[in-house]
Amino acid sequence: MKKHIATQQPTCPCGLPAAYEACCGRWHNGPLRLQAPDAERLMRSRYSAYVLGLGDYLLETWHPRTRPAAIEPNPPGLRWLGLDVRRYLQQDTDHAVVEFVARHQLNGRATRLHEISRFERLNRRWLYVEAEG
Repeated sequence: MKKHIATQQPTCPCGLPAAYEACCGRWHNGPLRLQAPDAERLMRSRYSAYVLGLGDYLLETWHPRTRPAAIEPNPPGLRWLGLDVRRYLQQDTDHAVVEFVARHQLNGRATRLHEISRFERLNRRWLYVEAEG
């Protein structure tokens, strides 16, 4: 079941200074769905999808070679605190790396996820492959 978000958030969860609908919302819904133009925008849209609980979008933007069978929903009380993209490297036409730090809090405990993620373009769509190392 696809979950579509109609939101009036002042800024997108991904941290860019744009409204959700003009930023990651266009990759989540509507005619540009699943069409992020580069790996960094896909990574940002995936972070926003985690924030908004869009598990179907996460699965659809995961490379079929490494895609899990399901995405667990966010645990009750989880608060996403922000995203910091540290590095974006376009390796060639169809491969890229994004290094980022995502912060969240659960039960009063703040956690940072620091990841270097690999992305691949397959059939003209960018997809998340896996975390390095």
